[in-house]
Order: sequence, then C-alpha cells, then structure tokens
Amino acid sequence: MENFKKLGLDEHVLKVIVNKKFENPSEIQEKAIPIVLEGHDLIAGSETGSGKTLAFGAGIIKNTENSGKIQALILTPTRELCEQVSNSIQEFSYYKKLEVVSVYGGVSMTNQTKRLTSADIVVATPGRLLDHYRNNSIDLSNVKFLVLDEADRMWDMGFKEDVAKIVDAIPKKRQTLLFSATISKELENFSKKYMNSPKEIQVSNYVDESKLKQVYYDVKDSEKFSLLVYLLKNEKAHLVMIFCNTRRNVDFVVKNLKEQGISAQAIHGGMSQEKRNSTLKRFDNSTVNVLVATDVAARGLDIKGVSHVYNYDIPSDARDYVHRIGRTARAGTEGIAINILASRDYDNFGQVQRNNPKLSIKNILTPKFEKVFIKIDRDEGPRGRSFGNDRRPQRSNSDNRRGPRGRDSRDSRGPPRSNDRRSSSQGGSSFRRGSDSRGPRSSSNYSRGPDSRKPFSRENSSDDSRPKRFGGDSRGREDRGDRNKRSSSSRDGFRGGGRNTRPRINRR
Repeated sequence: MENFKKLGLDEHVLKVIVNKKFENPSEIQEKAIPIVLEGHDLIAGSETGSGKTLAFGAGIIKNTENSGKIQALILTPTRELCEQVSNSIQEFSYYKKLEVVSVYGGVSMTNQTKRLTSADIVVATPGRLLDHYRNNSIDLSNVKFLVLDEADRMWDMGFKEDVAKIVDAIPKKRQTLLFSATISKELENFSKKYMNSPKEIQVSNYVDESKLKQVYYDVKDSEKFSLLVYLLKNEKAHLVMIFCNTRRNVDFVVKNLKEQGISAQAIHGGMSQEKRNSTLKRFDNSTVNVLVATDVAARGLDIKGVSHVYNYDIPSDARDYVHRIGRTARAGTEGIAINILASRDYDNFGQVQRNNPKLSIKNILTPKFEKVFIKIDRDEGPRGRSFGNDRRPQRSNSDNRRGPRGRDSRDSRGPPRSNDRRSSSQGGSSFRRGSDSRGPRSSSNYSRGPDSRKPFSRENSSDDSRPKRFGGDSRGREDRGDRNKRSSSSRDGFRGGGRNTRPRINRR
C-alpha cells in the first residue's frame, strides 16, 4: 500500500486500492502514473492485463470533477474492452462520485444519449462515438484527457480515419495517452501529428514465458475435431479458451462440443452485445469453463484464471498468435498453449514462426483417440472447405466402390441438400465428408509439414478485422439460405443439376 502512496495517487483511488487489497503496483503503473500525473503526453508499450487501466485512470480521476461535462475520453477497439474499462474506471472513481458512461454499438443509442447529458468520463468505440457526434448527441468541447487504449488493434480493425476525425473534434489543448502492445510506424506518425512531445515507456511482457508451455499436434484433416474433444476431456484444466479464425468455425465447434457433452459457449462479432456480455460473465464466473472465440476476445479482455488456450485455427498474423496465447500464464501462474494443425494450417503456422523466431513451440506425439461423430447441416460448417458446395467429398481409402472421378459411388451426387441432416463418423468409409476437415481433399498435394513454404490457395479470414461483405451476419445467412433453396431443386444440390456438374477445382 505504501508503494501506491508514493506514486501520488488521489485519496479516493487509494481507498479503492485498500478495499481491493492491492499490495504493490505493476510495472506499467510504476512507470506511467508519475508521468500522467505530471501532465505529459505518453506512449506506453504494454500488454492487456498489465494494470494499464489504473495507469491512465489515476490521472484522469484526480483531475476530473463531477460537473456533468465530458472531461475525459477513452477510445477502445472492441465493445467488450469498452465495457471492461468503463467498469474499472467507475470502480476506481467510486468515492469521487464521477459519472462514467460507456458508448458502443449493438445497443440502443437513445439510452446512451440520455446518459451522455450527465457524463464526466466517456469510454467509447470509435464508430459509435462518431454516430453520436454526427447526431449532435455528445459534447466534446470540454475534453481535457484523451486515451487511446489498444491503439494497434484499433488500427488493425480499420479505425485509423475514425480516430483522426474524433481527435480533430476535441480541443487541441489536452493530454493524450496512447497505450499499445506494439508501436507501429503508423502509430509513430499519429503521435507526431497529434501528440505534444510525448514520453515513451515500455514494460516487459506480462505473460511469464518460463511458465507458458507451447505445443502443437500435427493431424490429418479428418482428425482435427476428434483430437480437440479428446484433449478437452483428458486435460486437467480450469478455464479453457479455444480460438477460431471465423464465426462459422466458432459456431461449428461449439455446436459439436455440446453434442459430445462438453459445456461450451461462443463469442464473436455476429452475436448481440447482450449475449456477448452474458457469455463473458458466465465464463469469468466459471459457470462455463470452455469459451470458443474469434480474435475479438484475444485482445483487450482481462480474463483471469485461463489455464489452457487452444488454437483450433492458426492465425495468419504472428501478433494475433501472441495475443491469443497471452490469455494464459498470467501474473505468475502456469499455462499451456496447444495448437492443432491440419494441412490448411501449415502456411499460417510457418508464417507465425518466421515472424516471431523467439517462439518455442514443441511438437508433441499425437495420442491415440477415438474418432467422434459430427452432425452437419449444409448451411453450417466452414464455407468453401469440407462442408461447402464447391469441394469434392473426401476419399475413403478403405472403400473400392467408386463413382465418377474416383469418388465413392454412394456419395457421388455432392453435398446433402440444406434440409438433409446427416451424421457420420470421421473414421468411417461410407461418408467421409462428414468429418470436421476444412482443408483440401487431396492426399498428396497437401501433405506438407508446418514448415512448408509452398503457397496455399485459401486464406483464413479473420473475424472482426475485415469489412462484412453482406453488411452483417444475418443478411449474409439470408443470402446463402436463398441460394441453397434455389439449388435444392436440382438432383445433386448444385446449380444446373446433373450427376457430374461439379465446379472445377484448381489443384495446383
């Protein structure tokens, strides 16, 4: 407690620290708080979970009055981080009675507008804040403090121009604090344009690498999900996070884990904000111990007690990989990051290792496990991979009865229609397409190892870092559903009909 007093914290904040029984400040708090309290602009390199909310919040709380005018603005890249930072600032300012309002998309603007009339501190995502600014429902003329939290993530998500518009709308006479896990050239350019002689600090990684074990299993495409089920049932874990690259994969994994008796919940950008908040709360309270997520949950969220991180899909960006595995082995606890590789992951995995050679990821001998059954809808599962309508069914080596082009004659008419639910064993010979493989079907052309440099034809798209093609998930599903209905009238489920009317596949 004495070490916190030496930092010059406000008495109201110190009361909260006593109640929370904090003993010593973190590294980012020791370095940043004195600079913030002195009024300097600051660029801080710091990971999520290092205690940076108090680092920038201490100065804001000390110099903000309960006046009903917005004096501090904190920008975050995601809704979840916005809510989390808002709750933390509200907690630390409890004895000063400051009004903290969170502003993000996915919820009613009307309720936010009412609360903004009495706000002292606003925590917001850039897009929704601009909506309020254009509607004249927010007054930024009294802002004295600007914080960019997880700035690199905001740039990755395409908020660079939105942030610039917001900065131009607030007074130039202000204190600007920029916190980011990595400082890119674009962020340096931003600081030169919008910051006043900022101080720079860098803290060590919050993840204890000596207690973080990283491993990978190399399996066949048809064994990926089965191995995941085996590991979840046999590993002694507290809280588990499973990462996928797309929303469709998240929904697919959650649905089939539940079929295997594993209590899992999903979180991704296609869910309502209310449901996302509810899921995170249940996971944080350990009501549910398996959370399947896209990268929306890899950045910004401070979730304590995660013992295992699974990469069901390997990200293409080494930074995303680092942030995923950073969910575990935090604050001196032990953790393990497990990567499950199939053919479609080799290029991304190789790229992650090349871009971050310090990573020590060991190959583990794959255990013997039982292959599980998966229920598949044509509309579900990853598009354009094993369940899409533009790939041939996977060949079965144990069945000599072949149809056209060497396919199993019993499944030569293509994927099932959208209203045809079929179950299959991943190890079965009669219907191998029912496995969870999402890579190409060829056995020789794609038998490369993780270190292969040969380009791969399909990219794994990230969840929240790309624009939505259909303007949102629901509209996209409607379009695909209509397309499926139109195609279901043909005999084989493909537009144009005919037994052999399959799209051409470039098998390089």
